[in-house]
Amino acid sequence: MEFDRLFPNWRSGGAVHIPEGWAQGRATFGGLVAAMLHEPMSGRVSGDASLRSITFSFIAPAEPGDLQLDTDVLRAGKSVTQVEGRALQNGQPVLAALASFGCGRQSSVHAEMAPAPEFPSPDQCPALPDIPGLVPEFTRHFDYRFARGAMPFSGSHVRELGGWVRFRHEETSGAPAAIGHLLALIDAWPPALLPMLSQPAPASSLTWTIEFMEPLSDKPATEWWQYLAEVEQAADGYGVIGAKLWDSSGRLCAFTRQTVTVFG
Repeated sequence: MEFDRLFPNWRSGGAVHIPEGWAQGRATFGGLVAAMLHEPMSGRVSGDASLRSITFSFIAPAEPGDLQLDTDVLRAGKSVTQVEGRALQNGQPVLAALASFGCGRQSSVHAEMAPAPEFPSPDQCPALPDIPGLVPEFTRHFDYRFARGAMPFSGSHVRELGGWVRFRHEETSGAPAAIGHLLALIDAWPPALLPMLSQPAPASSLTWTIEFMEPLSDKPATEWWQYLAEVEQAADGYGVIGAKLWDSSGRLCAFTRQTVTVFG
């Protein structure tokens, strides 16, 4: 239970450690570092408020080693608490975040959540190939099955990318997925821009906003989750990608918008 084993060390914030084995190019997998920073931020919230939205700004590559997690409550109102977080290495910020935690309230406004896409079953979809030097190291912690779009660096003109994803069974327990698991699952897929490239080129997240559905899913992270992303715009070396994550019962759990820099 490697991923779950890390959680207790993150909750209190302060000095933590990024382990080896989660590399994504020259940086650490962004979903892992985001999960690390979220934990002490959520620890600053009291009562029944749950995470509604969090925005990350990836300032510099985070590397394996020591990491300082600092958090501050900007305002704690009757229903909503705003928390700021920063992750620093060698005294310099590598990640900043702003999170909104809110209590539920009665409302006459209700809109149905987006239905899950109709994908073939995971055993009918191709897996992400393990190509040393091309497929990032962190992907060994997950299982992938491609159901929509093309493989990275295939020169595709299709804007969508998606399929099935789950943590490998040795990574987590059978307990329901927490926010940290969802942050990792929804960021585990390659940016939907990469299939549009005809040859390998680096890409990295610049900003990332994730909205969460309440109540959280009761499904474990080792079950299959459906993911679908769409490139909404791309030009000048930047792209905007919207994505959604559904649990194994087809319930929408999170959706995200991400600005990605691409060097190719």
